[in-house]
Amino acid sequence: MLWKGRRESSNVEDRRGRAPKVMLGGGIGTVILVLAIYFLVGDPTQILNNSQLTDSQTTTSYQGTAEENELAQFVSVVLAETEDVWTELFRKEGAVYTYPKLVLYSGSVQSACGFAGAATGPFYCPGDYKLYIDLSFFDELQKRFQAPGDFAMAYVVAHEVGHHVQTLLGTMEKVMSLRSRLSEKEFNKYLIRLELQADYFAGVWAHYVKRMNLVQEGDIEEALNAASAVGDDRIQKSTQGYVVPDSFTHGTSEQRKHWFYKGFRLGDLSGGDTFNAEKL
Repeated sequence: MLWKGRRESSNVEDRRGRAPKVMLGGGIGTVILVLAIYFLVGDPTQILNNSQLTDSQTTTSYQGTAEENELAQFVSVVLAETEDVWTELFRKEGAVYTYPKLVLYSGSVQSACGFAGAATGPFYCPGDYKLYIDLSFFDELQKRFQAPGDFAMAYVVAHEVGHHVQTLLGTMEKVMSLRSRLSEKEFNKYLIRLELQADYFAGVWAHYVKRMNLVQEGDIEEALNAASAVGDDRIQKSTQGYVVPDSFTHGTSEQRKHWFYKGFRLGDLSGGDTFNAEKL
């Protein structure tokens, strides 16, 4: 991706090197909300339900490596590109796009959705309109999930921004309102459609950055590989040796690739109605 020299977003909150203090309390709904929207199948024990936030933090003198600081700059540029694309797309629909913030953290972080550890993976919290990313995840994306490349990392950011778009459109709230009325198995089917729509929106973003000549040869393949790498079936097969379709919450590798690529091809909002699609 041709990103160097491009505008960086001013909506980045760097909390690296800070250790949040956690005040426990609240209900299980907080945990459910986070589990429904984090990017990868992380460890649920890394998220503690809580409803009270505290601004009290222990600040350390954090010095990132040159590689990490360049990565922080990269995700800031990607966020800026999502701002430009979604501002224009919302304008065409007669709506206003409200920018999310991107929180960079190391180790653990406090959000309006709860407390999360790095094992959670990147996630979006609709409670505060923020994306949360521990930059060490991108090393895991390359080594554990075999999905290298800068556009694979851009896909991660664009997917989480896709959840923000769903929040602004009211889709997130509608899906989460079903949680208390459905069995876990039935609710998971809606979560899959929610995640696949976020993949579609990531593809829509990629469509426009390609038109702006920011996409290099092999970039889209990197994103497709990343989408495939984080499919429920592939993750379950690699971690436990077998697949349990009823427990899927994000979609299979093929489904994730399909919806990202569909968004990339079409480049509009109308083609991303995963909730009424007969076949995913």
